[in-house]
Amino acid sequence: MIREFTQRHQSTLNFALLLAGYILYLVFGAGIFSAIELPYEQQLRRELKAAREEFLSNNTCVSDERLEELLARAVQASNYGVSVININNTEPRNWGFVSSLFFTSTVLTTTGYGHTVPLSDEGKAFCIFYSLFGIPVTLFFLSAVVQRLMVVVTWGPISYFHRRWAWSKSSFAVAHAICLTLLMTLLLLFVPAVIFFNLEEKWNFLESLYFCFISLTTIGLGDYVPGENQSEEENPHPQLYRLFITVYLLLGLVCVLVLLETCCELPHMRRLRQKFYQEKVEELDSETTNIINKDQLDDPVDHMTVPQLVIPTVSEQTLTMRKSTMKSTPYLPPRGTHR
Repeated sequence: MIREFTQRHQSTLNFALLLAGYILYLVFGAGIFSAIELPYEQQLRRELKAAREEFLSNNTCVSDERLEELLARAVQASNYGVSVININNTEPRNWGFVSSLFFTSTVLTTTGYGHTVPLSDEGKAFCIFYSLFGIPVTLFFLSAVVQRLMVVVTWGPISYFHRRWAWSKSSFAVAHAICLTLLMTLLLLFVPAVIFFNLEEKWNFLESLYFCFISLTTIGLGDYVPGENQSEEENPHPQLYRLFITVYLLLGLVCVLVLLETCCELPHMRRLRQKFYQEKVEELDSETTNIINKDQLDDPVDHMTVPQLVIPTVSEQTLTMRKSTMKSTPYLPPRGTHR
């Protein structure tokens, strides 16, 4: 009885295990981050407290309350993307046209670094309506671009090698996905990380690689933003630099989506996903079953099991009727012709 119950609800049990595994993965990550980062946070708090006490002891004319107000104002301005560092620089670093273009790209792709945010109520209201329409359009645009690139990057090569050398599509798809992953990792992560490592003097290679990964995966923590704390001598063309970063993020995001789609379309991944889908179609009501059977057109496995309706042409129907007539009904001469 238990075995029968397990077989009938296999996909539900698999989904429950998947949910439990994901929760455990979240708890595991939280524990690791807490164990690693908490000592650094406590150390930083002690250093800031010691620096504040030292500043107050060396500057007795400044009260603790006035210093608290200044620091609170500086933190508030920093949260809005205005840093107290290089405050005398009058050039619009955050809301020039190119910087605004960089901001819109991070908003529409849901990267959202958070280092630059609208300051006015009008800007916040416009950001809501702009994103409400822009994010679905961006997703639709990216899906269309990815579909076109998949024909060239994935489906085309797999079909070509299958026809040319009769390679197994499933085996070559796995090899193609591995090669594509290595190539994308090199071109989108390591090469840009080397470039940012040379352009950003305060970044090491790990921080540059960290920025590339966080950005292309649309995590966008905002702790590292290129050109944010550079002087005019270090970066004489900040707007051009921002434009280069914007193009890199958009093209990189498209390439990452192509890679994810290629991996998700592997036959092994398809079979794995089916283990966590809803219960068998036969257990649903008859109307839903008919609808699902008509809509199962995307999975090539289902094409083998679900009969497809083919409407023959008139000539094909005529030929079929002639063949059936010749086989089933023998020729009999009309009566009265015998002598």
